[in-house]
Amino acid sequence: MTISFTKQEILASFIKMKSLVLYLESEIPFFNFENMVIATDNFDGANKLGQGGFGPVYKGKLLDGREIAVKRLSRSSGQGIEEFKNEVAVISKLQHRNLVRLIGYCTEREEKMLIYEYMPNKSLDAFLFDPTKQALLDWRKRFHIIEGICRGLLYLHRDSRLKIIHRDLKASNILLDKELNPKISDFGMARIFGGDEDQANTRRVVGTYGYMSPEYAMEGRFSEKSDVFSFGVLLLEIVGGRRNSSFNHHEESLSLLSYAWKLWNEDNILDLVDSTICDPCFQTEVLRCIHVGLLCVQEFPKDRPTVSTILSMLSSEIATLPTPKQPAFTARLISSTTDSSPHRLCSMNDTNFSALSGTTLSHIGEVVHGTIGSSSGEMENRLSVSLEAYPIGK
Repeated sequence: MTISFTKQEILASFIKMKSLVLYLESEIPFFNFENMVIATDNFDGANKLGQGGFGPVYKGKLLDGREIAVKRLSRSSGQGIEEFKNEVAVISKLQHRNLVRLIGYCTEREEKMLIYEYMPNKSLDAFLFDPTKQALLDWRKRFHIIEGICRGLLYLHRDSRLKIIHRDLKASNILLDKELNPKISDFGMARIFGGDEDQANTRRVVGTYGYMSPEYAMEGRFSEKSDVFSFGVLLLEIVGGRRNSSFNHHEESLSLLSYAWKLWNEDNILDLVDSTICDPCFQTEVLRCIHVGLLCVQEFPKDRPTVSTILSMLSSEIATLPTPKQPAFTARLISSTTDSSPHRLCSMNDTNFSALSGTTLSHIGEVVHGTIGSSSGEMENRLSVSLEAYPIGK
């Protein structure tokens, strides 16, 4: 198959690349192509960390000894240049301990590469959803990760010079350093808000099915509260040790949100908790996190807390939490006053939750197209092709 380009298309591509180079030269360090060849052993397959939506990612080592992760944009990626420019534009202006650090870039020989700090512990999903590694994340570590993600998100929304909506927050986009400190990554789909802007619309909905808020998935509206929804799903995954997408049609609940809401209404919410962290010493803190997670995934944006409020809730600065309403994308559930699960992982010692009835939202069937491997090697349903977080580790 032969692909041909018009002179106008070639010229437009050249102008885009030239403007990108001029922008980058004023912002972040440049690495020449030879440096990247040496660092990655000529992009040896043995150094390949994974395959993202727009190309492969390689582990490398600079001449000064620093380990790096090189995201190499595929030349066949039709939409890649815009996401590449967007990721550079966003992350080059950010400095926070809970955000992945961009070291430099390379645009020689028509290449487009981003050079990141290397993370030896891969991404959160590589630990959280792996039965052999799951137990390494005890509750103290998980709560530390939850707080770190929240602080990174607060920086994006309120504390940096910019107001940034991530739009693709999920477990595979949370990287872990050698101390298991979380770092938010993959800013290819992020949007910068200016001035008093607090909401935007798009016709091109991008992100990962299961983490997207209803107003974004169905109407293309996104805001801080759409990131909050994604954080809520992630929080429930961290507590439960199970992917939102891991449920199937043979199970009574079709999603983690449906399952959590069912258990909440049955006063049986501790059945949600991953058995490896079911320690009575942390029961109150775990329950508070579940409560906060349910507040984050409520159907309507106005009902969800802001990230600053979430941090106050997690630290118990806000002692009394509001009652959550029914999560988005959950079918009507019939509340039961009986304990339908005789094999409970924990007991609810002196803890009681009232049965709740929330706003009903019919379960919505999504039309999804395209699948891309996550950093843990599993396939995820995607509504649109987007940059994947690089999987950092071997």
